[in-house]
Amino acid sequence: MIELGVNIDHVATLRQARRTWEPDPVWAAVEAHLGGADGITVHLREDRRHINDDDVRKLRELTQVKLNLEMAATPEMVDIAARLKPEMAMFVPEGRQEVTTEGGLDILADEAALGDAVKRLSDAGIMVSVFIDADPAQIEAAARIGARVCEVHTGPYAHAFHSAGRDSEASAVVAEIERIRRGGALIREAGMRFNAGHALNYYNVQPIARLPGVRELHIGHAIVSRAVFTGLRSAVAEMKGLMREAARGAQ
Repeated sequence: MIELGVNIDHVATLRQARRTWEPDPVWAAVEAHLGGADGITVHLREDRRHINDDDVRKLRELTQVKLNLEMAATPEMVDIAARLKPEMAMFVPEGRQEVTTEGGLDILADEAALGDAVKRLSDAGIMVSVFIDADPAQIEAAARIGARVCEVHTGPYAHAFHSAGRDSEASAVVAEIERIRRGGALIREAGMRFNAGHALNYYNVQPIARLPGVRELHIGHAIVSRAVFTGLRSAVAEMKGLMREAARGAQ
């Protein structure tokens, strides 16, 4: 059964705009859970631009839904994850000047260090995920370092979908979907879990939700944006309904 992980980083972004205490990401996590979220994702960035250490601690202690902690593979972040023990930790590339994550992690460029980080968290009982492009070489490297989950970067697909006027049958869109499908098949053949995410929204989610074997989609900005007008619980329920509808149609 396909699952939805809701990224609530931008609830904290709104809070930080006024340097105040609201809106509270923990409250957002509860509302998302009530709307049907199967998990909560937060990215604890090195510059703490939105989610901070206290948010992650409270989410770990107070929420009743699984927590996916996105982070750079730095000693500081590995220490934090090993101490807090989220259900899943996902290594992502991180740039100080980027607005959001740009591209997948280059495992091949730092395989030994990433392998050490994966081992430490795995030994602590944490499921380790890597955020990568649908590149066979990166998928093979993910398996070598011991990752249990690969989250495929869907940004190129989302941009192609938007550029094609939301036409899911446009050749560029079909090519991106096929690239993700092939990547997902390689991930599963290697014994890892196939997740996907980045820039998915209410218009482009269903072709990805229909892909064979996709286990979880992680979606944040689109849901938080919709929640401004409908409320978070309703926005999550609407996204979950679209995903489940697409997954049923693919069976």
